[in-house]
Amino acid sequence: MSSTPSPVLKRRGYDLLRLPLLGALLKHRYGRLVLQLLLVGFSLLLVVDGFWGTQRAPQNLATVASWVHYRGLVVLALLLVGNLFCMACPFTLPRTLAKRLSLRGGRFPKQLRNKWLSIIGLFTLFFAYEWLDLWSSPWLTAWVVVAYMVASFVLEAWFKESAFCKYVCPLGTFNFVYSTLSPTQIGVHRADVCGSCVGKECINGSYSPQPLILIDQIGQSVQHAPSGVLGCGTELFAPQIKTNLDCTLCLDCVRACPHDNIGLFTRSPLAELKDVTAWRKRWDVAFLVIILAFMGLTNAFGMVPPVYRMMQAMVDQLLWMRGLGISDRLIEALVLLSWLGLGSVALPVALTFGAALLTRQSLRKPKPSLREVVATFAPAFVPIGFAIWFAHYMFHFLIGMWTIIPVLQQVLGLQPNWQLGGIPFDSPVLGLMELGSLGLGFVVSWWVAQQRAIAVYGKRQSFNAMLPWLMLFLGMLLVAIWLMGLPMEMRGTDFLFE
Repeated sequence: MSSTPSPVLKRRGYDLLRLPLLGALLKHRYGRLVLQLLLVGFSLLLVVDGFWGTQRAPQNLATVASWVHYRGLVVLALLLVGNLFCMACPFTLPRTLAKRLSLRGGRFPKQLRNKWLSIIGLFTLFFAYEWLDLWSSPWLTAWVVVAYMVASFVLEAWFKESAFCKYVCPLGTFNFVYSTLSPTQIGVHRADVCGSCVGKECINGSYSPQPLILIDQIGQSVQHAPSGVLGCGTELFAPQIKTNLDCTLCLDCVRACPHDNIGLFTRSPLAELKDVTAWRKRWDVAFLVIILAFMGLTNAFGMVPPVYRMMQAMVDQLLWMRGLGISDRLIEALVLLSWLGLGSVALPVALTFGAALLTRQSLRKPKPSLREVVATFAPAFVPIGFAIWFAHYMFHFLIGMWTIIPVLQQVLGLQPNWQLGGIPFDSPVLGLMELGSLGLGFVVSWWVAQQRAIAVYGKRQSFNAMLPWLMLFLGMLLVAIWLMGLPMEMRGTDFLFE
């Protein structure tokens, strides 16, 4: 990546770090640490209760906080603020410790420096969630948290970059994709300042085992020392950032910049998605966004009656495998892999290539490659995908939004009030929320696809180019409305209906 920014950089948004109290807190050397320590303390409480508390899932902090409240709060934060969870992520504290202790070894393997590993991680997490019934096992959920901390520490100690955050973490990958809809983005005030910067501290950091002084072209001295901060873990150069797709919003670049030139700017939530230059035209990036949108459908499908009947029928057809010494548990895993693989991977890949072929056929010569066509329309899957996840996660969150209170009361040795719940299951508010978010997601995806088609193919060809993708979005909308209208398993809040 070039380190020379363009001489002119226009920013229409407001730098939130200029706000007196909020900006001072976030830019302070230990500002992020305060948020992290709060979540570390909560995570430790979660692990303790998961291992040694009651193993009834709706009354355990590990399962309630992880599978009901975290998911609802994270989609709200992404929509309203940005990648807030990654900013305060408790798993990056051992990462920071590992980086301080590290000999700053080699780069992450080149073959893995892409989003394919992230796609595998997401699929593995959702498979484990269904197969191991993670939502019903506080003990297993606690182990997931521990595994996250260990993996973060090991990978960050072994490699120079933040490989865990950028290439591995399924939760972070989810946040990366849907933070492209967020109203905030890292940027710079003056690109010429970045051009004259010698140390490029936003990437390299100001941390040095031994004191070191650099002199910029403008004559400003910059000190690197053991008290300095690390640079961007995902190696983003601030004046070149066009997308939130790899930004953890940690603000390390802000704290490292010796010129106070980097800010957290407000922006239109759709500015990035309609910008055809924001994302690289890569298969892995395109399919990450598309597959994650379809995972929203398969995740919801796993909680409705048709899937139980389908899975039982598939299991019945495979009972002959018992004679080969294969357990019923393994047969169930094979069935889960088959329908998750079909709905989350095979079907979206097939539909994507089908839509791309139709688009390519409608265009005049010279015709673009399939990769270029898919890359053009992949960002349009973000709104409809986020709408599906938002409708599903907010449904469970709103029903059980106050259940965290009696669970915490129990953990702290107080008398829990198990009558606390949330919005009644039969409230029309839930249906309106689901239909409203799904409808809005469809309309916004339509608009994004249209804007990108016009920008790439021109107005005369734009409608025919986007029509196959519009039909695909419509199909996803109808399936989502059908799923949300079916009785759904109340995972983590089932005690409210006993």
